[in-house]
Amino acid sequence: MLQIHQFPCLSDNYGYLIHDPVSEETACIDTPDADAYLREAARRHWQITQIWNTHWHPDHAGGNAAIKAATGCTVIGPAEVEKLGSAPDRVVKHGDVVMLGEWDAAVIDVGGHTNGHIAYHLPDADVAFCGDALFALGCGRMFEGTPDQFWASLCRLKALPSATTMYCAHEYTQSNARFALHADPDNPELTKYAEAIARAREAGKPTVPFALARELATNPFLRADDAAMQARWGGGDAVATFAALRAAKDTF
Repeated sequence: MLQIHQFPCLSDNYGYLIHDPVSEETACIDTPDADAYLREAARRHWQITQIWNTHWHPDHAGGNAAIKAATGCTVIGPAEVEKLGSAPDRVVKHGDVVMLGEWDAAVIDVGGHTNGHIAYHLPDADVAFCGDALFALGCGRMFEGTPDQFWASLCRLKALPSATTMYCAHEYTQSNARFALHADPDNPELTKYAEAIARAREAGKPTVPFALARELATNPFLRADDAAMQARWGGGDAVATFAALRAAKDTF
């Protein structure tokens, strides 16, 4: 079985190591803190063989060079990672497949937060690593993309099997829940979800990973094609509704 190790790093990032015990290969999902990744891998006696970057921001690819220098691993990611000074060893884009042992991961274009942002979906494990494209009850700030681009990206994630477990890069959920309740106040499933989030955070527990099925019912950014959300925020168009929601969240 694929093993996933999640750990906090930096101020609010999550680091992920995924390990195939058959091949003994281990991949870093992004590299916000090289020392933390090397330490966590060493504790488990895992040898890092790959890095899978989702996008070029320093809190996602800033540890590439140090981890590669320490392990000799292969860096895989979008071409835009070169903005940090070094191109990936293998550049991937939508439709490509990467492998960890016999586990395959489909590369999905989720541009919008940044151009070139990708996610990795491992269908046989029912998991996806989505970086900053999708958060529990939120989505990334739109730094480089456009509303129509970002909405198309979210639709690709919406189309994954609803049983998929999503791994995002930050613990933003409680803040996202406050905006979601503002954006969609009449959603009883959202109210229950927000209460569960508050309990988890009060107990010091992470809210990541999260179930895609629950997000489809509660995340306002994934519901921009819902008639009630459009009536409240966008006037009948999913892209306009998404854009209005994203702009409102930016100043909330």
